[in-house]
Amino acid sequence: MGRFKRTLGPAVPIAVALAVWLIAMATVPAQGTPAAVSQAAPAAPAQAGDYVGEDTCLTCHDTQSYKGTAHARKANTKTPAATHGCESCHGPGKAHVDGGGDKTQIKTFKAGGLSPQEASEVCATCHNRGEHLLWAGSQHDRRNVSCVTCHNIHDSKSLKAQLKTETQGQLCAQCHRDKVAKLDRSGHMPVREGKIECNTCHNVHGSQNVRLLRAGNSIGESCQSCHQEKRGPFLWEHAPVRENCTTCHDPHGSANERMLVAKQPFLCQRCHNHTRHPSTIYDKTVVESVNRLYGRSCVNCHANIHGSNHPSGMTFLR
Repeated sequence: MGRFKRTLGPAVPIAVALAVWLIAMATVPAQGTPAAVSQAAPAAPAQAGDYVGEDTCLTCHDTQSYKGTAHARKANTKTPAATHGCESCHGPGKAHVDGGGDKTQIKTFKAGGLSPQEASEVCATCHNRGEHLLWAGSQHDRRNVSCVTCHNIHDSKSLKAQLKTETQGQLCAQCHRDKVAKLDRSGHMPVREGKIECNTCHNVHGSQNVRLLRAGNSIGESCQSCHQEKRGPFLWEHAPVRENCTTCHDPHGSANERMLVAKQPFLCQRCHNHTRHPSTIYDKTVVESVNRLYGRSCVNCHANIHGSNHPSGMTFLR
């Protein structure tokens, strides 16, 4: 026992000294570590002398198409958001000029320049309210679609919104080809006539629902903003109408009348597959029911298919 005490005694001060040394070393950040990097001073803001002015930009860049645009008019107002003209978006130009037009010393929005998110952040310094409030994290933002993907500030083709194409439909068709192709079928005539556009129903800059819809939080609320006679509430409600209009209709267009996703009576038979009428071609009385399946439609009798307020309208007959 005494031998154990003599062996343990000198080791205790050494252990204490080692612990103190380790604590002291832990408080000193190593060179090049993340702790040292995080404490680095932020980049200094641009100084007034770093800006060369719009006239200097115009000596090299022919911006005839830019003149008269909304951004050009805003720059001429000398508001705080556009004090530096071209450099309000492209950043200070002194290093760019001193470098003989070195593109790496200026913010460029073309391929090889700013990333989609960085380009949108520049636009969001001004366009961050109203229509553009929910852009960050929206469906287009997450898919690397930036403001300059659709808009051309210097040479726009449209009469409004400075789009890269003449019409909004042509622009959306570059990605959403399947939706635009449906417009040539039986669809919403006002779209083809130019009376309504994609952004009539959708807020392409961001929305609180999954389909970028403007009205409400559901597809039904969006459709009912125009088709108010289908809104209800009804004494007798039809479940698919209440849940989602696109259960039966394709809002972008269909090869069937009334933009139905399937012909009558097969549309109804996707849910109502009992044999009371009979309802399907697989019934044992198929020969007798052919005229009912192909020659007639369910809505010939069930006319108020969107809902009924009649006391006897449980089956939507009236």
